[in-house]
Amino acid sequence: MSQAKLSANDVQALIYGGLPVAAESGLEITSVDGKSAWVRQPFRENQIRPGGTLSGPTMMALADAAMYAAILGALGPEKMALTQDIHIRFLRPPKAEALLCHCEIVQLGRRSIILEARLYSESEPSKAVAFVTGNYINPL
Repeated sequence: MSQAKLSANDVQALIYGGLPVAAESGLEITSVDGKSAWVRQPFRENQIRPGGTLSGPTMMALADAAMYAAILGALGPEKMALTQDIHIRFLRPPKAEALLCHCEIVQLGRRSIILEARLYSESEPSKAVAFVTGNYINPL
């Protein structure tokens, strides 16, 4: 895998420019290093589901964004990487607070990129609330 080509701020600007809802949600790219990314989703009341925990769609969106951030950090400003599949395993209910996601590139092929991500409640960064795997296609 190559060295990081973009900073966390560069990646965040690209994501905000291509997906305005990410900016509206307050999504924060905290770090990228060419093979992984840390992303933070600030807590918002509209993310709560019945039972007082964060919704599955909130967690899936964060994992997808973290995977995209890791890819941008590795490949540079290529906006065409497309999600081919994503699988999430919910491990425990997240707290009603900000979520953190750490994503790592497992395999960076010419056309296919395989990733793993773990999500955490911000106050418990050692206890994963979800485990996610994904495959992205680079059509270029």
